[in-house]
Amino acid sequence: MDLTSITPSPQQMKALTHPVRVRILGMLRIDGPATATTLAARLGLNTGATSYHLRQLAQHGFVVEDAERGNARDRWWRAAHQMTTADTAGPAEPEARDTLDAYLQSVVVVTTERLQRSVEELPLLPEEWRAATTYSDWVVKLTPRRALAVIEMLMETMGEIDEEEDEAAAPFVLQLAAFPYPGKVGSEE
Repeated sequence: MDLTSITPSPQQMKALTHPVRVRILGMLRIDGPATATTLAARLGLNTGATSYHLRQLAQHGFVVEDAERGNARDRWWRAAHQMTTADTAGPAEPEARDTLDAYLQSVVVVTTERLQRSVEELPLLPEEWRAATTYSDWVVKLTPRRALAVIEMLMETMGEIDEEEDEAAAPFVLQLAAFPYPGKVGSEE
């Protein structure tokens, strides 16, 4: 898989600390170019608010105008990159760390909503897609060094997956959340 990606600076990341912007960026990445009006209808927002969020995303390099589709009346937008990465070890400056934390909170909100929708839609899926769906987790004891090695191995595996052009192919979400069990590291037990 040859994905274009962006690792935003703390300043750029501020644009992604709002869950609506994370949703918009995801929609443009999955569904392709759209107008503010189209996105507003899908998000249940007004066009003015959606345009504002698109301008913020554009200002920070996450979306660009799709000149091939636009005209004097409709302004089309597309994602500038296929994925966003963030270094969770984070910067040393407190303000930049706060921005990273706010960004991660927005990502978790949107990811949780997507996961919830997938469970709600599970009964509607054809049997072959139900069989290809899982909500599994594993809790294993690892050192930080080994945990990082496992994450790197999984990321490498993901990078080797080629998208299929088959008419039966559909966008398929593979999420990786890897973290110390809450309350077990770095706090009073």
